Amino acid sequence: MSNVADRLAELGLTLPAVATPVAAYVPAVRTGSFVYTSGQLPLVEGKLTVTGLLGAEVTPEVGYEQARLCGLNALAAVASVVDLDDVVRIVKAVGFVASAPGFTGQPGVVNGASELFGAVFGEAGKHARSAVGVAALPLDAPVEVELIVEVR
Repeated sequence: MSNVADRLAELGLTLPAVATPVAAYVPAVRTGSFVYTSGQLPLVEGKLTVTGLLGAEVTPEVGYEQARLCGLNALAAVASVVDLDDVVRIVKAVGFVASAPGFTGQPGVVNGASELFGAVFGEAGKHARSAVGVAALPLDAPVEVELIVEVR
C-alpha cells in the first residue's frame, strides 16, 4: 500500500470513486507540475446526503463533515490524474459554503477539508485557502471544494 493509502486507512477512510461531473467539465486536469480540480461536492455514491444552507437547514458541524467529504472527493479527483504519493504539496484550497443571510462561519466549515489534508499529507497538506459564502451551490449542496496541488 502507498503512504497516502496507509494514512487514509489509519483515518478510517478509503478513496471513493471519482464523482461523475454534473455538467461539461472534467474532475481534474494536470498541467506541468500542478493538478487543478474542479469543484467537488459532498457526493456519496453519486448522491448528496445533505442539502441546504449553512445557518438555516445545515448546522456548522454537519457542514464541517460535508466539507471533509468534499476534500475526500477532491483527493479522488487528483488521484484520477496522478498517484497521490506524488503530491508535493496541497497549494491552495477554495471552499464555497452555501450560506443563509448572516451566516459567517465559512472558515470553520471549510476546516473539514483543510484538516483532512493536514491529516493525510502532514506538513505538505498545509495550504493557502479561501472560504467563501455563496447564495447557492449546484444541486443545493451545502459545500464545494476545489484544489490546486503541486505534484512530482
